[in-house]
Amino acid sequence: MQNDILNTVPIQQFIKQVKSAEASRANEVKLDINSAKNLAFTLGIVMTRLSEDLEVLLKKEQSGDNETIEVQLDGGNKW
Repeated sequence: MQNDILNTVPIQQFIKQVKSAEASRANEVKLDINSAKNLAFTLGIVMTRLSEDLEVLLKKEQSGDNETIEVQLDGGNKW
């Protein structure tokens, strides 16, 4: 699942709907049940992916897999 492309279309549609409502000075935004379910599922998938990515990063940091690069400078030879 980690390499799957995320389908964020429901989130983008919701954002457009909110912008449109704001531009028309509407007081509310209504979603039909299918749009609401798609948005909820998409947000759940996005949050799960972010959580998994965070766990991977934390495990790498704790396991000491960080690569150490050592550089020594001796000034070189001018002649």
